[in-house]
Amino acid sequence: MTGWAVGILAALHALLWKRDPRAALGWISFCLLVPWLGALAYALLGVNRLKTHAQQLGEDWPICDDIAPGHAGAGSAGDPTCAVDLPPELAALDHLGQRVTGLPLVGGNRVQPLHDGEQAYPAMLDAIGRAARTVWLSTYIFDTDGTGRAFIDALAAAAARGLDVRVIVDGIGEKYSRPRAAKLLRARSVQVARFLPPRLLKPNLHMNLRNHRKLLLLDGELAFTGGMNIGDRHLAGRLDNPRRVIDLQFRVEGPVVLQMEQIFLEDWAFATGTAVTPPRARSLPPVGPAACRSVTDGPDEDLDRLNWILHGAFAAARRRLVIMTPYFIPDRPLIAALVGVALRGVRVDIVLPGLNNLPYCHWATRHLLWELLAHGVKVWYQPPPFVHSKLLLLDDAYALIGSANIDSRSLRLNFELGLEVVDRDFNAELSDHVERCLAVSRPVTQAEVDGRPFLVRVRDGLARLASPYL
Repeated sequence: MTGWAVGILAALHALLWKRDPRAALGWISFCLLVPWLGALAYALLGVNRLKTHAQQLGEDWPICDDIAPGHAGAGSAGDPTCAVDLPPELAALDHLGQRVTGLPLVGGNRVQPLHDGEQAYPAMLDAIGRAARTVWLSTYIFDTDGTGRAFIDALAAAAARGLDVRVIVDGIGEKYSRPRAAKLLRARSVQVARFLPPRLLKPNLHMNLRNHRKLLLLDGELAFTGGMNIGDRHLAGRLDNPRRVIDLQFRVEGPVVLQMEQIFLEDWAFATGTAVTPPRARSLPPVGPAACRSVTDGPDEDLDRLNWILHGAFAAARRRLVIMTPYFIPDRPLIAALVGVALRGVRVDIVLPGLNNLPYCHWATRHLLWELLAHGVKVWYQPPPFVHSKLLLLDDAYALIGSANIDSRSLRLNFELGLEVVDRDFNAELSDHVERCLAVSRPVTQAEVDGRPFLVRVRDGLARLASPYL
């Protein structure tokens, strides 16, 4: 009788709180058919308990004054030095971004793409070596191979110089390598916070909710962000490494770094349970032409911020929309929105890895491509090695970069960090990169997707059913 009571309570919770009716129906059925197992699985995978907890640990730090739609804000409220007029076609998208993030689109920034670990890691290590006050790093995976050890040495040296050095490592992501990076860093007197680590004693019921953000901050003035973890796997030039990955990281300077600094401090407070006093209010001078805004998303948010930003970008597309992502498993509303963009006559290119490090994600993606291809969306497979780059390009002025993929895990379960960039030169540089990728990629055809053997189609369909938890 106790088992049935637990199952009924879990099913009732799913009925009241799950926003997706299909997910609610699945959990209700599982909890009622197999009460104890269903309730346990629901507690581990189906419940978002982080919302209230995060709000208790965070502080209501001021973000910005109201800014008229169509005009980017400044480095701090009331500072006009970084203001910039936006293209009229982006005014509605900017207004959406302000409403869902509470942050202004700030002008005066410079964003530089760095290709693979060969470009990104030397720049990041050099910046750590030059830092004078603070070095703050957040990463999902922190391997302890050659690259990881180089970062550990640099962080320890910064701490030895008396700098405020803090590292946030995801509690699951750190387990990709032994010995653990957190253990090595602590041994070198570096402050480390493990984000929702799994535990046997006092079990952690949030194992399905991960911090997928990648962010390095130096002195509150320079940042590196994107999709790149710490490890040899991102050294794409090492042909002897079968796990090598092609990826993009971005060097960011300017007033938007202040937004990213606040995000790190909020994550630190959450991971450690200790509120951190933010640095005193200040502004940064303009250093470039880019207007930028940070976009955070995660299971502690009321709104699915990145999801709304994606829908807004799709609606704003007039000539071309490009999505490059390693994991592409959009939900029904996003598929419908992409089809709508293509039916309006906009060229839509979805650029995916031909070789995926997670085969079941590739299977789930292939199951849904027929609908996109049937309505004019172009899909491309990039040749090996695995391409982990993540970007969205809209027409000739707007880009969305960061850590998020186009799948349920990124848009619903992970803590993610995106960066909106409005800069024609930056967009043109990324567009050239996309064209170089397309030149060596192969188009996916409707005949190829429709011609899969029956058992392969069944396998792909089953993977699609499991996609919310892949």
